[in-house]
Formats: sequence, C-alpha cells, structure tokens
Amino acid sequence: MTDFTATLAEFAAGPVTTTAQARIITSLSALDWLAVGRAGIDEPVSRIIREMILSEGGAEQARLFGGGAAPLRAAALVNGTISHALDYDDTHFAHIGHPSVAVFPATLGIAAFEDRPVVDLLEAALVGMELSVRIGLWLGRDHYQAGFHQTATAGAFGAAVAVGRILGFDATQMRQVLGLAATRAAGQKTQFGTMGKPYNAGLAAANGIEVALLIQNGFQPNAQALEGPYGFGATHAGMNDVARAVDGLGDEWLFESVSHKFHACCHGLHAALEAARDLDIAEPEVAEIKIRTHPRWMSVCNQLAPTTGLGAKFSYRTVIAMQAVGYDTALPASFSDKTCADPRLISLRNRITVEADDTLSETQARLELLRRDGVRREAEHDLLAPLSLPDREDRVREKASKLIGADEADAIWSMLRTGGRAADLADRLDD
Repeated sequence: MTDFTATLAEFAAGPVTTTAQARIITSLSALDWLAVGRAGIDEPVSRIIREMILSEGGAEQARLFGGGAAPLRAAALVNGTISHALDYDDTHFAHIGHPSVAVFPATLGIAAFEDRPVVDLLEAALVGMELSVRIGLWLGRDHYQAGFHQTATAGAFGAAVAVGRILGFDATQMRQVLGLAATRAAGQKTQFGTMGKPYNAGLAAANGIEVALLIQNGFQPNAQALEGPYGFGATHAGMNDVARAVDGLGDEWLFESVSHKFHACCHGLHAALEAARDLDIAEPEVAEIKIRTHPRWMSVCNQLAPTTGLGAKFSYRTVIAMQAVGYDTALPASFSDKTCADPRLISLRNRITVEADDTLSETQARLELLRRDGVRREAEHDLLAPLSLPDREDRVREKASKLIGADEADAIWSMLRTGGRAADLADRLDD
C-alpha cells in the first residue's frame, strides 16, 4: 500500500527537476497573482482585513498588498484574502480550486523574510502548488461536493510545504508539516458569494506559515493525520485513488495545466467568452446567439437580466452582450450597474438564449451565431485545450498590464524571469 504522506513528503523535500514550461507558467502565475492582488486592494473585504491586522500591530516581517507590514502569519492572511477578493486568479480543474492565492502569499512572505532569491521562491511555490493539485486530486469531487472549498483545504497543504521548502525541511519535517496542516486546513463552499470566500484563501496561506514555523520550532504532531484512521481524508469525504494522485510525481508537473482567467467574471462563463472571441462577435451584425453549456452552470452563472455589476459576473447573456458591444471583460470596472443599464447591451441580451447540453464537459461551451445577413456561424471552446506558451504569456502579461499598468507589469515580469531578491518582489505588493 502506498504511503501517500511519505511519497508527498519525499517529493516536497527532495531535489526536483523542473521543466522550462513549468518554470515559465509558475512565473506567469506569480505575475497574475501580483496583478490581481494589486487590483483588489480597494475591495471592501480587502480594507477590512488589512485594517484589522494593521490595528493589531506586531513585528513588521512581511509586506501587505496596499501598504504596511505585519507578522508573517498575519501578512499571509491579508495577502491571500486580498488576492482572491476579485476572484480573478488562476484555477486548476484537477485541484478544483485556486492554487496561487493559497501558496504565493505564504511563500513570498517567508522567502522575503529569509532574504532568498526569486528563483528559490518560484521553485518552492511550484512544488507547493503541485502538491496542492495532487492532494486536490486525492480529495476529489466527493470532497468538493460535500461542501469543502479546496482552495482552503488542499491549498493549505501546498502553502505549508512551500514554506517548509524555503526553510530547508527534510522529508521527516515535511511529513510533520502535512500532519499538522491536516488539523488546520479548513474552508467551506457556503462562503461562496460572500467575503468569506476570499477569506478562505487567506486562511490557507496563514495556516501554511503557522504549521511550518511550528515544525521548525520542534512541534511534534501526528505525521499520519492526512491519510490515517480518522485523518483528514477519512473525515473530509476524501481518500480517493492514491495511485492517480501520485502518478508521475516528480516527472510530470500537473500544475502546467493551470487555467488563467482572462475575464473578470465567473470561470463558468469563460469558455463561452473564448468561443465568442473566435466568432469575432460585433453587435451590429448579430440577429441572435444561442449558448450551450454544461448543465451545472445553469444554476451558477445564468442570471438572465442582472441589474448590478456583481450579477453581471454570473450571467451568460450579459457577458456575451458586453463583449459584442465593446466592453472589455478583462477589466473588473467593466462589470458595473451602469453597464447593465446600457440600452445597446439590453437589446442584444434579449436576442441571446442559453441551453443546457449534457454532451459538453464543465470546461466546454458552444456558441451558434445568426447574423443579420442570414449567415450562421458556430464556435466551441474548451478551457482545458492547450494554450501555446507564447500565447499564454502574451495574454497573462496583457491582463497584468490592464490591471496595474504596462510599465509595472513589465518590471515585475523582468524580476521574475531574470532573478533578484524575493524582498524586492515583495516591495511590489504596494503601488
């Protein structure tokens, strides 16, 4: 029988051979994480969490999005929460969650505090995010369907391992990190649609810092609390196929298939928006549009006629109409009450229908366009379809430029690709 914890611990502590693609995608996720975090600093949840932590005082060990500094654990809580405030960060569909917002806040904080180079930060983050994806696979759909938010649960294990790697933990210490994280990892889907959802990401990052520092100080937990009797898997509707979760570990980087968001709305809408890009929809030409999607999204992001910017983020008809009349769906500011009241948008939205299609996967959508000249066109998109590395780089960097400005995005990208110190990168948390 495979000792799942031992296998993960040995991978987390040992030498790794990373691929060029994995390194570049990790750098892109770091840029993406910094950009969406910077863009989210004025959200209400961001102000609340940052002001609470700053009011408590304490050692100024790590920088915060939006300014100031705080103890490592508190900074991870703030930065994880803020970077998920817009829900615009990367997603991994095997993980069923958001890896970067759990792992990067913890890893950057400890790497900057330890004055480590950016290359060490990125390697530790990649190992942590890979492990969070593997644990996410092991926990599986049953864990998610039972109501657990894997950004918070699987993400906490990834954050803890990444911090442990920066601190130079051996395999024994990594086993202890995983065991102790098993009693801290928590987060519920009931928080979706509230400030509690980004808070879940902050909890994962903070828990990662906490458990790793405790192990560094000699804390002795049950090192088998991940998979043992009454362990995390057994009590959290997990413990699925171990063989699948560890298959290729160390040789194949599942994190490479992470999906970056290029539209500032629910990920369930993104396949339809990408298909619309392929059709090059422009409002004057449109007679009607039919959208086909997986049935699960019909109750998630199919608001028919939202009147608020938040509602628009969960409306197929609205986002496709937005794209057709010229709103940039990559910009959070496009999703506003004013946009929803645009007569051009309302007119086109009334010509769009949405249908469930159980022949499509959750990452697919199909669009059928009837033009005013009678020409019919179709397009289909799958979010799991490989995106070439140059195209991915172009789109992530373009997104970052829109969110924080081209000069700042280019400066961060240069630091990520050419090296430097993690502390210098942490200085970029505040504009």
